[in-house]
Order: sequence, then C-alpha cells, then structure tokens
Amino acid sequence: MTVNELEVLRNKVDEINLQILRLLNERAVVVKAIGQQKNLQGTKRFDPVRERQALDMIAANNEGPFETSTLQHIFKTIFQASLELQEDDNRKALLVSRKKKQENTIVDVKGELLGNGTQTFVMGPCAVESYEQVRVVAQAMKEQGLKLMRGGAFKPRTSPYDFQGLGIEGLKILRQVADEFDLAIISEILNPNDIEMSLEYVDVIQIGARNSQNFDLLREAGKVNKPVLLKRGLAGTIEEFINSAEYIISQGNDQIILCERGIRTYEKATRNTLDISAVPILKKETHLPVVVDVTHSTGRKDLLLPTAKAALAIGADAVMAEVHPDPAVALSDAAQQMNIPEFHKFMAEVKGFRDALAGAQLVR
Repeated sequence: MTVNELEVLRNKVDEINLQILRLLNERAVVVKAIGQQKNLQGTKRFDPVRERQALDMIAANNEGPFETSTLQHIFKTIFQASLELQEDDNRKALLVSRKKKQENTIVDVKGELLGNGTQTFVMGPCAVESYEQVRVVAQAMKEQGLKLMRGGAFKPRTSPYDFQGLGIEGLKILRQVADEFDLAIISEILNPNDIEMSLEYVDVIQIGARNSQNFDLLREAGKVNKPVLLKRGLAGTIEEFINSAEYIISQGNDQIILCERGIRTYEKATRNTLDISAVPILKKETHLPVVVDVTHSTGRKDLLLPTAKAALAIGADAVMAEVHPDPAVALSDAAQQMNIPEFHKFMAEVKGFRDALAGAQLVR
C-alpha cells in the first residue's frame, strides 16, 4: 500500500468519525427530549426492558465484522452516557443548583448572615425543659456573642415512651428567652399543620432528619416567608438531600440552610458517621449555606471540638452543637451535651481556630 492510499483511507475514516459524531449528537437531542417527557410523566429515567430491546435489535442486525458482544458493549456505553445526560439536565433544572444560580444564597436570621463567608455558631439545648434551663444557656451564649439558638420543643424520639418535648409551651419559652437576650430561635416543627402556628415563635423552622422526606412538611415550609434549616436524613444520599431542599424552594422559599448531621452506617464508635465531605459537595452543587451538627453526628462530647474544627476547615458556614446547664439530668441526649464551663472552653478553642483560618486565607 502506498503512502497516498493510506492517506485516502485515513481521510475516509475521518469522514466516518464525523458522521458518527453528528449522529451521536443528533441522538443526544432525541434522548434529552425523551428525558423531558419522562420527567413530565414522573417515570424513571432508566428502563431496563427498553435497553434489553435495543441490545437485542443490535444483535439481530449485526452483519460483522465486529462481534455482537463488542457492539453491545459500545452501545451500552452510549446508553449510559445518554442516561447521565438526562440526569445532568435534571440537575441543571433544580432551583437549588449552583448551575441555576452562581452566587451564594445568603440567609439573614435577625441580622446574622449565613452564606456570606463569615463562619458562625448555632448553640442551645437539645430539648426545652424549663424557662430557667433555657435562660442559663442563653446567658452563656450572649457572653460569647452568639445569636443563633437551637432548642427542641417538639421532639421526635425513637421510643414513644421517651420525652417528646413541651410542644407549644416550649416554643413560648424559647421566644420569651430569645426576646430577653436578643437571640434568634431555631426549632423543629414536625407537623405541616403547625408551620403557620410556629411563625409567631421561631425565626428559623427546622426540619429534622426523620422528616427530611416528609414532602407535605417540606412543601408547607416552602410556602412561608421564614428561613428553613433542613437536616440530612438518617440514611439519605446527597442527591436525596438536595431534592428535599428542592421541594422547599419550588414553593417559593429560597431561604434554606442545609445541615449535615451524620448518616447511619455500620460504625458504632459514634452515634452517626459524620460525612464531612458532604460540606464541599453541597457547597459546589448548590448555592445554599451549609451547617454541620457535630453533636448528633458524633454523640460524644470528646469529639465535638475536633469535628467542629474539621467542619470549619472544610468550609461549613456554621457549626451546631448542644449545651445544657446540667447534662446529667437532661431529659434527652444527656451524654452528648456540653455543660456551661465546657461550652465556654469549646467556644474559646473554635473561635481561635476560626480566626486563624480567616487570617491564613487573607495571607494567601
């Protein structure tokens, strides 16, 4: 074969490659249209029956020289890429997606900003037990210059016989103490019918891990003009977590704070397993601020400080932890709550670490 003959064949291959490329892109346009139809119909994107039919059609029409198995492998790769194309389109369409909105959403909670680059803290008791208990914690928070107070009035517990919270009386206590110390209240609401009632008492509606896929509750929270702190589900994937936030924002409320609080794994050394990598993933995939709950993720007071530092170092907008005047007699989660001296020591350490991080970033 002469050099010219080889060049002619190579040019022919190039022409065929371009034809294949055009056909692949033409196929991609049709596939995206199929994905949009499936989305409208609420059907799953992957259809194994349809894929088997397509592979059988390829086998029945293969005239060589490629082996049928080789061609089926090539087309399976094309099918997988097409499926990913449909999924990418879905992610682009999400209102919480960074692709939809490039700049960070900044949530303003009574003057405390989350998502603006300044890292802050959310502290308070696991459950509201009395006015005196909440007031002692609030006073300690005020001494540390903190604004965001968490506290459970409605407590979803694993056992129906455990303390379930004081309910609306707990919300009233939180509001009374918050007004006294000029704090903002974050408290969990369990029932969609209670959202409207809670607006009088809370500054941020919390949707807990056990309710992260309570779609009626998510929708109701999306209909009000009040920030929402959404916790990741006990075994929820990041994709499921993001879609839970989408339920809220789709109703008009974009004031959403995501909270990584650990996921359930086989590991028993901690209460849950803190998925620290979720923070940068959520920051990259969404435009929403991200909080890390170091108390529920570890369940151990001795791990609160190192995990809080890890959360700050990896870019969390805030760290959440629990404080109680006398954890030994707490009505819920006694072992994981800091007492007041431990809280002050913890805050001194994490503030110093946060400030050192900020200084290092300025130097860079």
